[in-house]
Amino acid sequence: MSYVINNGPRPVAPATRERVLAAIKELGYRPDRVAQAMASRRTDLIGMIVPDARQPFFAEMAHAVEQAAAERGKMVLVGNSDYRDEREIHYLRAFLGMRVSGLILVSQGMSERAASEIEAWDARVVLLHERPEALDDVAVVTDDIGGAQLATRHLLEHGHPYVACLGGVPNTPAVGDPVADHVEGWRRAMVESGRSVEGRLFEAPYNRYDAYRIALDILSGPNRPPAIFCSTDDQAFGVLRAARELRIDVPGELAVAGFDDVKEAALTDPPLTTISSDRPAMARAAVDLVLDDSLRVAGSRRERVKQFPSALILRRSCGCA
Repeated sequence: MSYVINNGPRPVAPATRERVLAAIKELGYRPDRVAQAMASRRTDLIGMIVPDARQPFFAEMAHAVEQAAAERGKMVLVGNSDYRDEREIHYLRAFLGMRVSGLILVSQGMSERAASEIEAWDARVVLLHERPEALDDVAVVTDDIGGAQLATRHLLEHGHPYVACLGGVPNTPAVGDPVADHVEGWRRAMVESGRSVEGRLFEAPYNRYDAYRIALDILSGPNRPPAIFCSTDDQAFGVLRAARELRIDVPGELAVAGFDDVKEAALTDPPLTTISSDRPAMARAAVDLVLDDSLRVAGSRRERVKQFPSALILRRSCGCA
């Protein structure tokens, strides 16, 4: 029976297979996944930990991973770390204790405790979206610095004297965090164009609600910037809302660009210029890597890190028709 249910490891004659399937249907047999996991020390589950699934980017990425996993006959368990080390470690222990096939981890500056937890379990882990320095493991990333440079350069090409940046929160890790890379890309584009970044970087949480309140202060002040690059699309949504409330015309009086190209970015008023990455391809790559036993063998960084390019998506918020 097991050879029929598992399609191997040995072949089964067609007539025998039909009799077994008929018996399974008649008896209402269902495989015991727990027993299978105990025998194989692995389940058909993939654990995925994200900072906050309420944010559109992480929700869309989790959905893409779920679809990619289904194509490989796997299911996905998702946990939210809420940007807190203790929550991340909680889900690491929970998922690894369930004997998941592997972990896909979106970590914002992973702590040494979390890295030690992974090493202690000898778990297969794929870092998605960013590669924290605390863990030397397989990663699927996008070109965050290059993408931010593209967006900032484009805003400057519209003739604005400078571009302000909505960055991260005060405790955003300087290394191993996508938002830190977005800020770095903005800084490089400004410096290479001969413009100062002094006083033009504003701290803000990644969500639209807090970004909206911060944008109200920035846009109602005496030194309102002519253009703003936001480290996430969700921040940009908050900026657009604040501009509308203050009766500031976008893009006539204020140009805005974001990063992530979530689906909602095409539906804002005006539609949001942003940076896009191929999330379905990244999700498929992450699932393939987390299920690939050969990656347990140490390799070079080039072999163990797959980077996807960033693309500039032009819409009306920057001033393009």
